[in-house]
Amino acid sequence: MNLTLPRPAHRAAGSHALPAPRWSRPALWAVLAAAFFLYAWALSGDANEYYAAAVLSGTGSWKAFFFGAIDAGSFITVDKPPLALWVMGLSARIFGYGTYSMLLPQALAGVAAVALVHSAVRRSFPPGRDAHAAALVAAVVMTLTPITVAINRDNNPDTVLVLLLTLAGWFCLESLRTGRLRPLLLAALFVGLAFNAKMLQAYLVVPAFAVAYLACAGISWPKRLGRLLAAGAVLAVSSAWWMMIVDLWPADSRPYIGGSTDNTVRDLVIGYNGLGRIFGQSQGGGFGGGGARWGGDPGAGRLFNDVLAGQISWLLPFCVAALAVAVLLRTRRLPVGEAPSGAAWLVWGGWLVVHYVVFSFSSGTFHPYYTTAMAPAVAALTGMGAVVMWRAYRNSRAWAWLLPVAVAATGAWAFTVLRRTPDWTPWLAWVVLGATLVAVAALVLARARARVTAKVTAFALAATVVATLGGPAAYAVTPLASPVNGTNPTAGPSSGGGMGQPGRPDGGRPGGSLRGEPEGGPDGGPGNPGGGRGGPGGGVSDAMAAYLVAHQGKATWLVAVNSAQQASGLILATSRPVIAMGGFTGGDPAMTVDRLRELVSSGRLRYVMTGGGPGRSGGEVSSWVRENCAAVDGQDGLRDCAA
Repeated sequence: MNLTLPRPAHRAAGSHALPAPRWSRPALWAVLAAAFFLYAWALSGDANEYYAAAVLSGTGSWKAFFFGAIDAGSFITVDKPPLALWVMGLSARIFGYGTYSMLLPQALAGVAAVALVHSAVRRSFPPGRDAHAAALVAAVVMTLTPITVAINRDNNPDTVLVLLLTLAGWFCLESLRTGRLRPLLLAALFVGLAFNAKMLQAYLVVPAFAVAYLACAGISWPKRLGRLLAAGAVLAVSSAWWMMIVDLWPADSRPYIGGSTDNTVRDLVIGYNGLGRIFGQSQGGGFGGGGARWGGDPGAGRLFNDVLAGQISWLLPFCVAALAVAVLLRTRRLPVGEAPSGAAWLVWGGWLVVHYVVFSFSSGTFHPYYTTAMAPAVAALTGMGAVVMWRAYRNSRAWAWLLPVAVAATGAWAFTVLRRTPDWTPWLAWVVLGATLVAVAALVLARARARVTAKVTAFALAATVVATLGGPAAYAVTPLASPVNGTNPTAGPSSGGGMGQPGRPDGGRPGGSLRGEPEGGPDGGPGNPGGGRGGPGGGVSDAMAAYLVAHQGKATWLVAVNSAQQASGLILATSRPVIAMGGFTGGDPAMTVDRLRELVSSGRLRYVMTGGGPGRSGGEVSSWVRENCAAVDGQDGLRDCAA
């Protein structure tokens, strides 16, 4: 297999000359329908209230919409760029704010990502049945990845991130397939847009794309380098445009940049959402490396621990086998017939390897749902590897062992993961183990007799499907049976640990509402684990919320509270702007005594809710509030600064 792609006439034209098998299109539509069902069935509540409050606020103020402010008065932004909020916010503006107007775009984005993975894998093969078979397997794996099901039912930005990165991968492969520059520039554009959904995490695919282009582009080396430089320029512009606008905007006429230490997006990119995630540096609230506990301790085995194994690791053994086959295709020229392009192996393999290394060893805040970014690569490698190993099994006695070994390793790992929660569907682990043994035995015996009949093929493949997909499929349906967990969405059963301990789909919190509890970590959001609307939260009773609404008068903000964890529930309950003085964690230096004095004297703010943590400037601000604002009778912790 030559890594440098030739450009035959039928491929350069972008068409597949051979007709698709009759089953391919109905099978694809069935998978997409299943994906939509998994991602959109029985959605409820506000999901992650931190982002939900920003979506709601954006429906009442274009300024809050553009900056991604948590409140319609635009005091402070969320700690991410706003592209994902724009997608949900536009829907909410058109249809009115509600569960489905906010979350249905997320579900549709997840379905679109499945379709893109299918298309990218199919186009990576020469035209024929193998291309459609590999694409269908990839689409099924993408659909059933447990953490992807969980996050596509949520309003965190990861769903939009995955869609944009999958689009980028599709265009990168299309550029290599056709030899054209435009798809490469579009790939860079979509990575830049992904940056505006979740900042530096978007760049984890860039090394894979660059290596694939350098190794596989069918043009001269100077042209390869020149085109990559052009793509880099597009990437820089599409990444930085919102950041440049915001940082050049006069700071006194825009919201404070949540999560930053100096009110700039630049600091947010480098610190809190950049190096702080990798090295655990304390940023924007002092969480530092402690947030890594959400996904278990850093190390080479992190993705296989009790927190993450059931979310993403099921098919990693099969992916390792697929990458080994890719090396053998290059070095040993396996007799498999038509194989995927070398570019496809490099793009998806590099994607998986880079994410594995970064996610495994990051010391900063790490939530299990970050791993959904690995799903496109896992799906593509599984689809390509399954077809190539099957062809090696059929065509070569010398290499026929590759497929049975891959199935055995994958089935054994699935059995191990399922046995970690022996009280949850206890029979499933043994079914998976039995299917694994049957599949491996059928494959070995059939090849030993040199007869691979249609009946043996069907029997072995059916057992293989159960062995490799039984576990993830069982995990994938669990989010449908419970309210959306916006705080730390995961799939599968609980293993009974605490926060940061293995297997707690609720992020390790005990039951009950999060409203009013300063728990969580960056990215987790203050959302009610049940996703439903209870009281206003943040230590604010229904009676106090009613009092604030009745006495807001002409003030811009209903009340000022310490953190977004307090503010978000109150915003959603009242649809009124609420100031989160310290941002997400209460640690942002957004509120100062001078700023508070000016807001009060101008009549834009009347009430301040004390308590909930001091924040960085909380001592001075709290002292000023106690000295200048009168306690409101019967409303514990509420101060009236206009009294």
